[in-house]
Amino acid sequence: QVQLVESGGGLVQTGGSRRLSCAASGRTFSSYFMAWFRQAPGKEREVVARISWNGIGTYYADFVKGRFAISRDNAKNTVYLQMNSLKPEDTAVYYCAATHDGVKIDYWGQGTQVTVSS
Repeated sequence: QVQLVESGGGLVQTGGSRRLSCAASGRTFSSYFMAWFRQAPGKEREVVARISWNGIGTYYADFVKGRFAISRDNAKNTVYLQMNSLKPEDTAVYYCAATHDGVKIDYWGQGTQVTVSS
């Protein structure tokens, strides 16, 4: 069992930066791919970024490439999402997720709201 708790959300101005953190419980954190998703009002949940268990492999959605960076610290059981050059369309609830096979989501966090003001 893995529990995920996100933090770092809040209100930020257009062009600003924010770093989200996701703290995971359990001793098997390092065996999971980790991902960040987001869901804006009235829209489906979409993947933002994903990182392999060892932090070497990463994937980014086109709409965040060059602006967001995902990283992890397995010693701290934590995954991060550094968000730069934020835009109003980045406003959403951001969710942390753990997946053992890199595809099927095994665990979700409760989400953290990020609001980008124009």
